[in-house]
Amino acid sequence: MKRSSILSHTIVTKVCEGVADCAEACPVACIHEGPGKNLKGTSWYWIDFSVCIDCGICLQVCPVKGAIIAEERPEYQEMS
Repeated sequence: MKRSSILSHTIVTKVCEGVADCAEACPVACIHEGPGKNLKGTSWYWIDFSVCIDCGICLQVCPVKGAIIAEERPEYQEMS
């Protein structure tokens, strides 16, 4: 069962470097590759908040400091 959306995690598109450890570790496959490149010129990923179970594994495995935050902030997951 999904917990309150306040607890969801967010991938900060502008910080993400496309490592994808988060997508590989996610037990519910809620992390997807975004289209194109971000402002840094790297691939990036985003979290589908409607599927996320707020387990925090993505935050634990991401090697990029600040790329994932422990709250739902859709404005940080820019899709373009």
